[in-house]
Amino acid sequence: MGLILLDTSAIYALADRGDPNHRVAVERLRQVEAQGHTLFVHSYILAESTALLQRRLGLAVALRFLEDARAFRIHWVISRDHEEAVRLLTTRGKPALSLVDCVSFVLMKRYGITTAFAFDEDFEREGFQLLR
Repeated sequence: MGLILLDTSAIYALADRGDPNHRVAVERLRQVEAQGHTLFVHSYILAESTALLQRRLGLAVALRFLEDARAFRIHWVISRDHEEAVRLLTTRGKPALSLVDCVSFVLMKRYGITTAFAFDEDFEREGFQLLR
């Protein structure tokens, strides 16, 4: 089966039962697993998600996420990836668009990933599908 990018917005929704997207996120994760897809993350998503989880939900939750992340396909960002993402961020010029999202866009194009498990509409604006 294919790769699906797992974004920080979905990671947080899965971890926080009080998040408005929690129930949908759990259903979508079950769908991904049932269809045999592989979740793809990059090291910037790991860092961003861990920091967010630790700050809002505590160290134990953040460490559990890092343990669970071993099951994902992980791309370790290198300088080439970073520079491409900085160029994309510069070209887009949107204050709400993050460097982490731009790294995601660059890597999704490189790996041929068309779908993001995310609650961030920037993926659709960039031409990708959101997992529904």
